[in-house]
Amino acid sequence: MDSRHSGWDNVDRNLVEIDTEKFTLVIKGKPYHHRYESLKQYKHINPEEKMYFVARGESVLTTKVYDVQEEQLMEGESFAPIFFENGVYQIIVSPKNDEKLQFYNEHPSLRKAVTRVQMPSNELLMGNLTFTNEVGYSTFSILEGENELLEVTMEVFPSKLSYKEDYHKLLEEVNQEVYNLAYHFIKKTYVGTKSTLTSESSWSEFYRLFSDYFDQFMRSLSQIESQPHHELKKEYRKVRGDQLRKQDSTGRRHLRKRPHLFHKVDNGIPVNGTPMMPAHGLNVHKQLSYNTLENRFVKWMMQRIIHKLHSLYSLLTDRKHPYQKEFDSEITQQVFKMKSQLEKKLGSTFWRQIGKLDRSVMSLVMQMAPGYREAYQTYLIVSRGLVLHGELSKMSLKDVATLYEYWTFLKLGSILSTKYKSVSQDIIQVNRQGLFVKLKESATAKRVFQHPQTDERITLHFQKLDRPLPTVAQKPDSMLSIEKKGKKHHYHYVFDAKYRIDFAADGSYYKREYGTTGPMEEDINTMHRYRDALVVQSNGPYERYAFGAYVLFPWNEEHEYEAHKFYQSINEVNIGGFPFLPKSTSLVERFIDRLIESTPEQLQEEGMLPRGALEEWTSSLEEKVLVVKVGSEEELEEAIKTKTLQVAQQDLKKDWHQAQYIAIYKPKQVFGKQGGIYQYASVGQVDIKESNGNMIVEFQLDIWKSLKQAVKPVNYGISNSIMTTLSNLKDANELPELFMKTDAHKQMWKMLRRFSKQIKVELDHSQLDGASSIKTMTSKDKQIIFELIGDEVKVNFPEHSEVFSIESFIRQPNTVFRELSKQLG
Repeated sequence: MDSRHSGWDNVDRNLVEIDTEKFTLVIKGKPYHHRYESLKQYKHINPEEKMYFVARGESVLTTKVYDVQEEQLMEGESFAPIFFENGVYQIIVSPKNDEKLQFYNEHPSLRKAVTRVQMPSNELLMGNLTFTNEVGYSTFSILEGENELLEVTMEVFPSKLSYKEDYHKLLEEVNQEVYNLAYHFIKKTYVGTKSTLTSESSWSEFYRLFSDYFDQFMRSLSQIESQPHHELKKEYRKVRGDQLRKQDSTGRRHLRKRPHLFHKVDNGIPVNGTPMMPAHGLNVHKQLSYNTLENRFVKWMMQRIIHKLHSLYSLLTDRKHPYQKEFDSEITQQVFKMKSQLEKKLGSTFWRQIGKLDRSVMSLVMQMAPGYREAYQTYLIVSRGLVLHGELSKMSLKDVATLYEYWTFLKLGSILSTKYKSVSQDIIQVNRQGLFVKLKESATAKRVFQHPQTDERITLHFQKLDRPLPTVAQKPDSMLSIEKKGKKHHYHYVFDAKYRIDFAADGSYYKREYGTTGPMEEDINTMHRYRDALVVQSNGPYERYAFGAYVLFPWNEEHEYEAHKFYQSINEVNIGGFPFLPKSTSLVERFIDRLIESTPEQLQEEGMLPRGALEEWTSSLEEKVLVVKVGSEEELEEAIKTKTLQVAQQDLKKDWHQAQYIAIYKPKQVFGKQGGIYQYASVGQVDIKESNGNMIVEFQLDIWKSLKQAVKPVNYGISNSIMTTLSNLKDANELPELFMKTDAHKQMWKMLRRFSKQIKVELDHSQLDGASSIKTMTSKDKQIIFELIGDEVKVNFPEHSEVFSIESFIRQPNTVFRELSKQLG
């Protein structure tokens, strides 16, 4: 590139010149944003997006705007974008006479930025317009007293996003995800509050909601007509005494208060031995009536909705309405159709006999009865609408950085919801005024999901404030917490949205170090801070509980970014960055999928540990346990009482001297239902001595500890002794589970544990110390059966089978796990 040309590109230029009868206005700045090194590069890459720019005023003579392609000021209506977020643009207003001019913008910071400057000849208006992370339309005016001389509307474009594709897609997806959450919330919850129309619900919300729920409302009305709530109304008629039937309490009370009606007759009712008969009395007649309070309430709801549809239809067909041209004729027809269908329903024979509502309704019928429940639910939804409160609704649509933060959280939740069952969320809440969106810094929002096969829970937090911490409280944008079966703790991962990016300009340090566009270095440092600062203490020293932290930044070249150092560092140290935009989500989706499908051991291995911790951790995982059979109650009692166990050396496994613990196996033949392994103790001193020509090993033991669950023998036993590990002993439920000699055995068992709490292990011998291999492992519900055949693992499902190599089974367990999940549903 020509250095002279490059220097010229970096000079501020006149971007706008407006000449009026009373003043001239000039806006100066760079006609491109910092993503591009020069105007020449911007011209070459500039998309076909067009900027909106309008200047209105009674005395405007000419309006010229900088044309990027022609590189000069020109008159016209269509120009490439020249105003960008975070750009600084100098504005100069020079009066032609002695006018006292004023600059006005609705935003206080912009209004105060442009002030009067006294010059020798006249008084100028001068200042800088700075749009920090703000995009969209901005309007300012030039005033003389209260008289507006000029109004200028300019469009500010994002510098890190495509305006047409990314920015509008962000807005659309945020809106859509909020509505989806609201609909999901409503479908599973009954809102039982007093029904009053609210002015909060806009026409667009009313139409959108009612059009979605119209069919449900009509079905509920039809169900009410087929099975209406009814009551038996009593009517009392005066009849002769000989026509009286069995009396109810009202009839008896009527006669009791009128003894003069009774007369002596030949064949009457014995009263004190005298036959008597009343001259007349009351007979009750029962009649079925549908004019109940509940049906009157449903009719009232129909009338209110028809009234609102009529108002909306009148608005849509009013040619004088200022926004009428924006209305779609199909919407008008749809509103008319829904109104007509409801009016036809209201005019049917059933509803004509229903009277007018004259009181409030508090009835279980409206909350519980089929048809009534759904009709009431729909009415509540469409009358209240979706009321957005909190930071989400207060946020100006111009603030792209805040919008990006919200979008990343909602998009992560949307990604999870496509594969995992949604359990709960507190983003959408309800109160008497309607549905509210809770997505703000002062209150943590979260969504909880459940794995369909393993039932493990996945929680996504928004701006979760962690305190107290030893140093400073931390609040990352999004935190993903993953539960794993068999582990008390969760695995936490930080995803922090940063609306910042380094475009790796030619010759820059970033270009030399990283080669291509990526997240800012200081944002990666923040991820290190999060992981080091998020710690927890539980009966010991502090431990880091964030296993990884990642920057989410606005970029769309995913394939190019895969070569970036900050992407490759994710596999190395679990710190890095992901490009994340509406059309660039595959890297994040793939990564989250891997985290959720991984075993806890894999996630633990990927975590960063302090130096020396790995050796200690590995050692603790491989703590060896010698399981020894005791032959009688007396032998068991002696071992527990004296904390000493004597075993013939010939009955011990050859590597018995590696044992750090001793566990006692009680054979079923001697101990009956109490057979199995219940206790273990750490080994202290070991002595070897001779007795009657046999070598005896004597173990001095520490305090005996009880296992949380006994290891039952089922159909297996131990002839003398076996070796296992402490982790196997604590996790096992049945004796064969202790027989896991190879990595393939361990991987099969760990994988099955994620699907089932109980696993049946079949060995090739009834005694563990005589067995050489595992034949099969089966889940409790028998949906999965593992067979180890040579160098392959055969997985049998109810209707077919799959075969995996042992190498892939051990090295790529995620692939196998995903296939198992897929086959199971």
